[in-house]
Amino acid sequence: MNTLYITGAGVSAASGIPTFRGEDGYWTIGSKNYTPMEMATRAMYQNAPKEFLAWYYHRFATYRNHGPNDVHHWLSDKNLITQNIDGLDGKAGNKNYIAIHGRLDQMTLFHEQGEPATPLATPWDIVEESLLQESLFELFNIQNQTPELNHSFKPFVLLFDEYYTELYRITEAQKRMLNADKIVFMGTSFSVNITQMAIEIARNYDIPVEVVDPEPTHILHPNVSYKKMTALEYIQKN
Repeated sequence: MNTLYITGAGVSAASGIPTFRGEDGYWTIGSKNYTPMEMATRAMYQNAPKEFLAWYYHRFATYRNHGPNDVHHWLSDKNLITQNIDGLDGKAGNKNYIAIHGRLDQMTLFHEQGEPATPLATPWDIVEESLLQESLFELFNIQNQTPELNHSFKPFVLLFDEYYTELYRITEAQKRMLNADKIVFMGTSFSVNITQMAIEIARNYDIPVEVVDPEPTHILHPNVSYKKMTALEYIQKN
C-alpha cells in the first residue's frame, strides 16, 4: 500500500521543540511590538529585517541542534510530507521527504516568488548572540538595513504572505497526494493550506484518511478514522 504521511509540529514535540499553538508555542509568543502572525511575513522581512531575523533566530534557530525522536526514525523510510522546518526527518535518514514549508538549516537568495532558486546551507554557527543584529545581517548579506532582491539571502521558510512554489516542491507534493492509497495526518492542527489541499484531494478521489492526534481535529471526509493518541503511541501499534 502506498501510504502518504503528512506530519505537523506534534511529531517534533518529543524532540523538545514546542508546537506552534500549544501554551509555549511559536504563535503564542510574539515580539515586543508584533504578533507572530505579523512577524512571520515577507513584508516584515523586507521592512523590518532586524526585528524579523531576531524573532526568527530566537523562535526557530535556537532549536537547530535538537535531534530526531523515535517517530522521525520510524518515518525515515516512509513517503513523507512534513510541515515542519526543523529538518529532523532528514537527520533521521529520510532521503526524499518533502519539507513543504522549507528548512531551518537552509536559506535561498532573496528572490521574487516563483523564480528559480536553490536552497543553500545556512551557516548558523557564525552568529554571535552578543552581536546578534550585526551577525544576522552579515549571515543574510543585508546592507543599508534592507534586504536586496537577488543579493541578500532569506531564510528558506514559507511565510504567511507567501505561496507554495516549485522551490517547496508543491507539484511533487500534489502528485504524492493523488497517488496515495491512504493519507495519514500526524500531529497537525489542519490550519495551513497544504492540509486543506490534501483533504480536498482525498475527498475528490475517495482516498481513505487517518488522523493521529491526542485531540484530533475533525475533518469533512466520508472515509476518515481518528486515532486519539500521540504519534509515538501510533508507531508502537503499527
